Amino acid sequence: MLLLKPNCECCDADLPPDSQSARSCSFECTFCQSCADTVFQGICPNCGGELLRRPVRPEALLKKYPASTERFVKAHAACAHLVQ
Repeated sequence: MLLLKPNCECCDADLPPDSQSARSCSFECTFCQSCADTVFQGICPNCGGELLRRPVRPEALLKKYPASTERFVKAHAACAHLVQ
């Protein structure tokens, strides 16, 4: 089951479970649409896989299977100017 990480791994923008702008790869590395498209050109900097729109879990199932609350930020050189 997807973790539905709560933030962009690059710029740390919030990505709630119902976000249409969340992008992830098959290893669940998670980025906002802006970073995925402009910083990484749709390719995951961690594994080289495609960054695609993350599925949205139906609201009724979020109660039983909640999204992760653990924030993930990695030190990608391309993101250094974005993280505060």
